[in-house]
Amino acid sequence: MEALLGLNGISHWFGPIQVLFDVNLELHPGEVHALIGENGAGKSTMMKIMSGYLQPTEGTLQLDGNPIRFGSLEDAEAAGIIMIHQEFNLALQLTVEENIFLGREKRRGLFLDQKAMQAESRALLERLNCPIDPRRKISDISVPNRQMVEIAKALGRDARVLIMDEPTAVLTNRETDTLLEQIDRLRKAGTAILYTSHKLNEVSRIADRVTVLRDGHKVLEAPSRELSEHRMAEAMVGRSLSTLFPAKAEAKSETVLEVRGLTVPGHVEDASFILHRGEVLGFAGLVGSGRTELMEGVVGLRNASGEVRVNGVSIKPGSALAAREAGLAYLTEDRKDKGLLLGKNLRENLTLLALDRFTRIAIDRRAEEQALSRAIEEFDIRAGDREMLAGNLSGGNQQKLLLAKTMLAEPDIVIIDEPTRGIDIGTKQQIYGFISRLAAEGKSVIVISSELPEVIGLATRVIVMARGRIAGELEGERITEDAILRLAMELAEPKAEVE
Repeated sequence: MEALLGLNGISHWFGPIQVLFDVNLELHPGEVHALIGENGAGKSTMMKIMSGYLQPTEGTLQLDGNPIRFGSLEDAEAAGIIMIHQEFNLALQLTVEENIFLGREKRRGLFLDQKAMQAESRALLERLNCPIDPRRKISDISVPNRQMVEIAKALGRDARVLIMDEPTAVLTNRETDTLLEQIDRLRKAGTAILYTSHKLNEVSRIADRVTVLRDGHKVLEAPSRELSEHRMAEAMVGRSLSTLFPAKAEAKSETVLEVRGLTVPGHVEDASFILHRGEVLGFAGLVGSGRTELMEGVVGLRNASGEVRVNGVSIKPGSALAAREAGLAYLTEDRKDKGLLLGKNLRENLTLLALDRFTRIAIDRRAEEQALSRAIEEFDIRAGDREMLAGNLSGGNQQKLLLAKTMLAEPDIVIIDEPTRGIDIGTKQQIYGFISRLAAEGKSVIVISSELPEVIGLATRVIVMARGRIAGELEGERITEDAILRLAMELAEPKAEVE
């Protein structure tokens, strides 16, 4: 079967740095082709070339067997090639309906046909089991629902080729199932789909063919049925991943954080827990269970009532400064909008939380550069240029920079929200190692994660939340997926069988 879209001998440079090396790839009608690789492997560059964002330095694109050159995103979309971005391409102050039809508005004479656009928006969102009102502003809906709007926007464009960049990174398991069902429908209708994801179980489930990139080179292409998840992972990183999670450090008996009766209005009610020195404490629960809001209340980013004690001393509620001075640090799940200044370079991001240590009369640039050198080595931050903007780093390297920035302030208690969201398996292994070393050095770590294997693999104790309350606590061998899910869904324990 002739390829609908083909890449032939594609290479690309950013200035003196080559990021793609003579890559060939074909997308066929009615096929899901997965493109996987570590952060920085070249996947995003390839997708941008396919969708008209970038021109290849060398090589050609073919559409229906004929050479083609896309001068812009609009050229590619006119040819039926649509990309769903990992970083949302939505106008926050516009409504859901306005975003779905942005640039292709329906009209009745001289006026916009609001009724028709709202009806079609509802129909597209219903296909995704996403019952949000098309009249709501994007700024007022949740991150998972924003992703659904991105997907609905693409579904409404009748794509011949659909390029999906980490489409499930912020979705729940139920939402992911719905999306994969839609992908299957599109495949059966003859759409060619390029699917990128760090979730290899999804790749195994949905892909017909898999291509692996490593350091800009295509290192493997094969039917997915011939590849185990383990084989995919090792091809991505070029090394064995037999020990993804490090050994768990044994926590001390000393209590370093005590939270009593904490209530965050509208999100969390009467939450109490303790954290020990050298412990990795996991927080699990369904999306919307209140995990993030609870921790934001603990570190003073949300108004909260109740008591937070660090090393036996109460800290002022609702004060991020008081929490920081007490040795608490919080790594947000939203590293792009809340964690890093994407328009600033690595050095400026790294020293921001500890700027007082680098300032006398003026900022000591030499000391900052020395700190950056140490951070690059210690956290393995891979940047082609020390002066590059944080926004140009891969997702994994952005997360490493955020971790380095937080640890430069020398906190004793570190709360990490979704530590590996949107990150490849090789970088996950590195971040798990960082977390384990923090605990071994006597730091105390709270990990909030929607990935159950991550919580189970890292934590010595797991607290599960449901509907804004702490539903239960698990320790040791009791930490299983089944036990976590039962607490998260507020299900009763199964009754023992009577012989």
